[in-house]
Amino acid sequence: MSSNSFAYNEQSGGGEAAELGQEATSTISPSGAFGLFSSDWKKNEDLKQMLESNKDSAKLDAMKRIVGMIAKGKNASELFPAVVKNVASKNLEIKKLVYVYLVRYAEEQQDLALLSISTFQRALKDPNQLIRASALRVLSSIRVPIIVPIMMLAIKEASADLSPYVRKNAAHAIQKLYSLDPEQKEMLIEVIEKLLKDKSTLVAGSVVMAFEEVCPDRIDLIHRNYRKLCNLLVDVEEWGQVVIIHMLTRYARTQFVSPWREDDDLEDNEKNFYESDDEEKEKSDKKRPYTMDPDHRLLIRNTKPLLQSRNAAVVMAVAQLYWHISPKSEAGIISKSLVRLLRSNREVQYIVLQNIATMSIQRKGMFEPYLKSFYVRSTDPTMIKTLKLEILTNLANEANISTLLREFQTYVKSQDKLFAAATIQAIGRCATSITEVSDTCLNGLVCLLSNRDEIVVAESVVVIKKLLQMQPAQHGEIIKHMAKLLDSITVPVARASILWLTGENCERVPNIAPDVLRKMAKSFTNEDDLVKLQILNLGAKLYLTNSKQTKLLTQYILNLGKYDQNYDIRDRTRFIRQLIVPNEKSGALNKYAKKIFLAQKPAPLLESPFKDRDHFQLGTLSHTLNIKASGYLELSNWPEVAPDPSVRNVEVIESAKEWTPVGKTKKEKPVKKFYSESEEEEEEEEEEEEESSDSSDSESRSGSESEDTGSEDSSEDSSSGQDSETPGAEPRRASKRSSKTNRESDSEDGEKKNEKCKASESSSAESSSMEESSSGSESASESDSEPAPRKVTQVKERKLQQERHPPHKDVFLLDLDNFNPVSTPVVLPTPALSPSLIADLEGLNLSTSSSVINVSTPVFVPSKTHELLHRMSGKGLAACYCFPRQPCIFGDKMVSVQITLNNTSDRKIENIHIGGKKLPVGMQMHVFHPVDSLEPEGSITVSMGIDFCDSTQAACFQLCTKDDCFNVNIQPPVGELLLPVAMSEKDFRKERGTLTGMNETSATVIAAPQNFSPSMILQKVVNVANLGTVPSGQDNVHRFAAKTVHSGSLMLVTVELKEGSTAQLTINTEKTLIGSVLLRELKPVLSQG
Repeated sequence: MSSNSFAYNEQSGGGEAAELGQEATSTISPSGAFGLFSSDWKKNEDLKQMLESNKDSAKLDAMKRIVGMIAKGKNASELFPAVVKNVASKNLEIKKLVYVYLVRYAEEQQDLALLSISTFQRALKDPNQLIRASALRVLSSIRVPIIVPIMMLAIKEASADLSPYVRKNAAHAIQKLYSLDPEQKEMLIEVIEKLLKDKSTLVAGSVVMAFEEVCPDRIDLIHRNYRKLCNLLVDVEEWGQVVIIHMLTRYARTQFVSPWREDDDLEDNEKNFYESDDEEKEKSDKKRPYTMDPDHRLLIRNTKPLLQSRNAAVVMAVAQLYWHISPKSEAGIISKSLVRLLRSNREVQYIVLQNIATMSIQRKGMFEPYLKSFYVRSTDPTMIKTLKLEILTNLANEANISTLLREFQTYVKSQDKLFAAATIQAIGRCATSITEVSDTCLNGLVCLLSNRDEIVVAESVVVIKKLLQMQPAQHGEIIKHMAKLLDSITVPVARASILWLTGENCERVPNIAPDVLRKMAKSFTNEDDLVKLQILNLGAKLYLTNSKQTKLLTQYILNLGKYDQNYDIRDRTRFIRQLIVPNEKSGALNKYAKKIFLAQKPAPLLESPFKDRDHFQLGTLSHTLNIKASGYLELSNWPEVAPDPSVRNVEVIESAKEWTPVGKTKKEKPVKKFYSESEEEEEEEEEEEEESSDSSDSESRSGSESEDTGSEDSSEDSSSGQDSETPGAEPRRASKRSSKTNRESDSEDGEKKNEKCKASESSSAESSSMEESSSGSESASESDSEPAPRKVTQVKERKLQQERHPPHKDVFLLDLDNFNPVSTPVVLPTPALSPSLIADLEGLNLSTSSSVINVSTPVFVPSKTHELLHRMSGKGLAACYCFPRQPCIFGDKMVSVQITLNNTSDRKIENIHIGGKKLPVGMQMHVFHPVDSLEPEGSITVSMGIDFCDSTQAACFQLCTKDDCFNVNIQPPVGELLLPVAMSEKDFRKERGTLTGMNETSATVIAAPQNFSPSMILQKVVNVANLGTVPSGQDNVHRFAAKTVHSGSLMLVTVELKEGSTAQLTINTEKTLIGSVLLRELKPVLSQG
C-alpha cells in the first residue's frame, strides 16, 4: 500500500512532487510562487489526518510514508506532535515505526518527547523485546540532564533482561548516557562489568564498544572475560569483531611479553669485555628462552580465520593485530588477505595501501611475492597510484629492480603529471638505496631532461641534483648539460637546483660557471626569491674560487640584492658581503669564508614519507592522517615481565571443579582396567624412547608444550582422574627421570604447572570436543574389553603389587614428563613399539587411526620443474628444482627436493654449494654436498630436504660458486607439502566426521560431464597434490587422503558428483589455511576441460 501511495504522490502535480523545500519555503511563499520548491501544506495535513484517524491501517500507511521520507533524507520534524500521540498505540507495527521516528527526532524535539516519558517507561516492561529495546533507544536519545536517573535505572534493568537484543541496546545506551553525564561513570562501569560476563555473541561487540568509550584503561575488567571473548570472536557480528580485536590488541600489549624478544636477544648476545662471569650468569638467568603464553597463542589462533572475512574492516583489524602482537615469522599470513582487499572500491584500497606502505618499510619480505598486485592501472585515481608507487619503491631490491625500472619507465609517460613527478622521485630513491643501479637511474633521468613536459624536466633536475651530491666528481658532463637547460626551464625549484649544483662544482666546470652567473645577473630582478638566494650563493662561491673573472659580476649582484623587496634576500646580501669582501671591519670569519661556502655537504637521505607513521596503531584514523586524533588510544610497550597470568584463570578453574565429579561418576570397572593397562603401555613406550635418546625426548616435550596444547589437556584430564588407580607407575617414572627432576627447583615446577593450567584453559573448546570423542571411544571400548583374555590384566596387577609405593609429587611429575609426547588426536606415523607390546595391544584396539593409516607410494609424480636460477642471472649457472614426492631421507618432517644444476657457460664452474640461509623461524634445511666442479654444458642432479613447517613460505638461501653468490628461493606448491596415505572407506568417513565445522572447506565445481569421468578426476587431483586414493563404494564419490609432512595432520579430499555438470569439492583438515589454499588450486583445475 505504501509503494502505491508513493507512486501516486510523485505523479500528483508539480506542487505535491517537491517535498525537499517544504520547510524552507513555507514562511517565504505559501502561495507556491517558487514552483518546485513551494510548500506542500496539503500533503502534510493529509498525513496528520491519517495519524489522527481511528483506523490502524491509515495510521500504519502514514507512518510508512513518514519513515520513507526520513530514509530519503527529507525533513519530517514538523509531524512530531502528530506522531508522538501514537506512541501508546496497541498495534505492534505502528508502535515499531513510531519508535523509529522518535529515535531520529527525540533529540530535536526534547520538550514534546518528555511529555511521553511515562509511556516509554511502561514500554520498558512490554512483553515484546523489540518494543522494550526501542523504548530504551528513544529514552537514551532524549538528551536532557533531568532524566539521567531514569535512564540509569532503565539501563540497569535492561542489562538484566532475558533478551540479548535488549541487553545489546543497553550497551549502546551506556555510551549515550556517559556523553550526557560523565559523572555517572562509576555506576556505568558496574553495568559494563556485568554485561562483559554475558555469553551472548549479540551483546559482546556492543559492550566492548561501551568499555572502549567509558573506561578503556580498566584492563582488570577484561581479565576474567579474555578467553570467552577470544572464543566468541568468530561468531560476533562483523563490526563487533572490529571493536573487540582492537581492544584485545591493546590488552595483549600490556599482558604478554614481546614475541620479538628472540630477535633482540641475537643482537645483545656479545659479552662485554669488562663483564665478570657472575654478571654474565645473572644476565643469562634473566634472559630465559621465550615461550609464548597460551592465552597469547589463543588470541592469535582464534583471529586467524577472520582473515577470510567478507568485511574489509575485520580483515584490516586482524592484520593490525598480527602486525602488533604476533611473532614476526607468523605475521606473513596477513599479506595475502590484504592484497585481496585491493579488489575492493577505491576508498578501501586507499586505507589498505596506506597500511601496506607502512608495513613494507620494516618487513619487505611479506609483500615481495605479490609485487605485481601493486602495479598501477590506468583507471586508478592519483591517490591510489601514488600509494602503489610508494609500496613498489619500498619493495625494490637487487632481484626485482630491473622489472620495476621498466615499469617506472612507463609511468613517467603518464598523462597524470603529479604521478609522473612522483615516479621520478621513486626512481631517485631506488638509485640511492640500490647502488648497483644508481648509474642506470641517473642516465635515465638525464634522458628525461629532453622531455617536452616542463614538470617532468623540473622534477628530474631536482632528483639528479640529489643523486650527484653522492658522487659529484664523476659527472661533470651532466652538470654542463643541465647548465644549458637554464634558458628553457622556468620552474623555480629546478632553476635553483641547477644553480646550486653549478656553485658546488664550480671548480670542476670553470668555464661554465662564470657564464651561468652572467646570465643570471641579467634576469636577477625577475627571478623567484628561491632562485635569487642561489644566485647570491653562486656569486659568493665564484668570488672565492675565481675572483678575477667574477669579482665585478658578484659585486653587481650584491648591489641588486641590497635593495631587493624581500628582506631575506637583503639580509643574505649583507651577510655575504661582510663575509667574502675583505675590509677593515671584517673579522676573523673572512679567513674561513671558503671553508664555510665550499664545505663538504652530506648527501641527502631520500626516505619514505610513511617512515614516521609506525608509532601509530595500524588501521586507525591517526595512522591515516599521521596526526594524533581525538579518542586515539596508544599502544603500550611490551612489559619486561609478564603480569600474573592467573587473573585469567578464575572462571575456567571453577568450571573445571564442576566437571570433576562428572568424571568420577564415569569410572566403571572395565574402564579402570582399560586405562590402567594403557598407561602402563605408554610408560613402556616412553622408557624405550628414553633409553635410545634423552635429547629427543626433551625436544618433543618442549615442542608439545608450545604447540599441541589441546591434545595435552585432554590427556591430562583423563590421567588426573586416575592417579589413584596406578600408584605404582609414578615412582617408577620418578626413579627413571630423577636426574632431570633434581635439577629443577620447586619454583620452576610450579611455573610449569601454571603454564599447563593456562594451556588447558586456553584450549578449552578444543579439549571439550576431544573429551566428547574420547568419551565415545570409552563407551565403545567397554564392550570390546570385556571378552578379552584375563592373562594380560593379571600380569599388570602383579606388576602393580610389586611396585606399589606412596606417590611423591604425582601431579608435578605428570605435568612435567608424562604426557608431553602426546600429539593431536590423529597420529599418522606408525608408533615404534616392541613386538611383545604389539602383541599385548592387538586385542585392545587402542588407536584405530595409527593401525590403518600408513604412508603409501605416490599415485603420480609430475615432471614439472621450477626455475631456481636463470642462466643470465647466474652468470652461466642455471638451476631448476622439482619435487619427487618421496619421503625425505634427511628427516621425517622434511620435503624432498631435487635440484638440477646446468653449466651453460664455456668455462668450468667450481665449488657449487649452499651459502647463507634466510629461513623463517622454525624452518630447517638439509643442504646437498658441495659440487667440486661442473664442466661446460655439464649437468648434475642433487637432493636436499626442507622442513617447510606446513606453510607455503619460501625458503630463501644463497646458491654459491667459487666466485659468486646468488640469492634464490624455493617456494613449495601446497600439494607438495603432503604425503599420500592409504586408508579404508570406513576409516575415511570416521576421520572426516571428526574434522567438521571450522576444519571443513568446500566449493562447487562446474564443468562439462566428460570432465568428471573417474580417470579425469584422478588425473587432475593427483597432478595438483600428492594425494592417495581411497577405495569408494559409490560411483559418484571420489575420495583422496594424505597427511602433512611436518605435523602429520590428515588432509581428506572428497569430490562428489551432483546432477548435471556440477560437483561438490570438500576438504577436511586441521590445517585450515593449507586446506583453503588447496581448495583454491583444485577448483580451477577440476573446472577446466
